[in-house]
Amino acid sequence: MSLTYEVCIDSVAGAVAAEKAGAQRVELCAALFDGGLTPTLGTVRAALAAVSSIRVHVIIRPRGGDFIFDEHEVAAMEHDVALVREAGAHGVVIGALTPEGTVDRPVVERLMAAAGGLPVTFHRAFDMAADPFGTLDALAGLGVARVLTSGQDASALEGAPLIAELVRHAGDRVIVMPGGGVTDRNVARVVAATGATEIHFAALSEEPSPAVHRNPYPFMGGELRRPEYQRLVTTSDGIASVIRAAG
Repeated sequence: MSLTYEVCIDSVAGAVAAEKAGAQRVELCAALFDGGLTPTLGTVRAALAAVSSIRVHVIIRPRGGDFIFDEHEVAAMEHDVALVREAGAHGVVIGALTPEGTVDRPVVERLMAAAGGLPVTFHRAFDMAADPFGTLDALAGLGVARVLTSGQDASALEGAPLIAELVRHAGDRVIVMPGGGVTDRNVARVVAATGATEIHFAALSEEPSPAVHRNPYPFMGGELRRPEYQRLVTTSDGIASVIRAAG
């Protein structure tokens, strides 16, 4: 059975690279350092305009941290879902939990209604759920198309035993897609161990900033500092390496 490859990206160039490498789908995000946040509408539109054969799914997540959202955050997500749908996105990626670690059903239903029939992926909020099998059943019942998970572990390779059980439990009701720490070194093992038909990964490489003039003193973030003059970019070669390794 052929695999479907989904690449997690944070730029229009990443969408172009994924299409060139032969991936079938991208998850378009901003702020991958925070686990992926809602990209700007301009980025969504530009990405859709830049590719032709690859499907662009857009994450809708207003902030980093937990997946328990207040009424204002839910309203913002609802608006964002509608906007990316109107922009022509091929799917949306959402997730919301209660403080007890169950699916926040009213929020998910509201966001799915805003999606207007677009395929919906439930992101790795799933990995913070209290009962993975009950959560999977709830999401299947809601009509979610797929669930992204590391098997509630540090990586999809470490979580592979649970992912395999989830794949069997899901049957043909919902797709279980491994993701989290998937690289060209472990993708074949993850696929073999889980029986998954779709795989999610990033393919980021460090690239220096083109800035010639550099000021080493100011930082544009908080105390946890990344180099200002270094970029992480998605590369076609990195994606192709994972696809080849998956066999």
